[in-house]
Amino acid sequence: MNKQEVVIADIVKKYENPAAELVRVACQFTSTMMLTDETYRVNAKSLLGITAFRFIKGKTVGIEASGEDEDAAVRAMTDFLCCR
Repeated sequence: MNKQEVVIADIVKKYENPAAELVRVACQFTSTMMLTDETYRVNAKSLLGITAFRFIKGKTVGIEASGEDEDAAVRAMTDFLCCR
């Protein structure tokens, strides 16, 4: 399992529909991917779960991936949330 914490950039300004775009990024990988904060633990491949997860600039989020491409999955999600 690969875990990392990141601080969210202003993804709402960068993407027209950040929740759908995040799910699209997560679905490129076979690994199980979860996003966590102080309240929620949601499947990054679930649009419903991601919609409930608030993406506020400056919020700290945990990224967890488990599977054969977990390292690439965490890098891609980090790049997305940090707007790299």
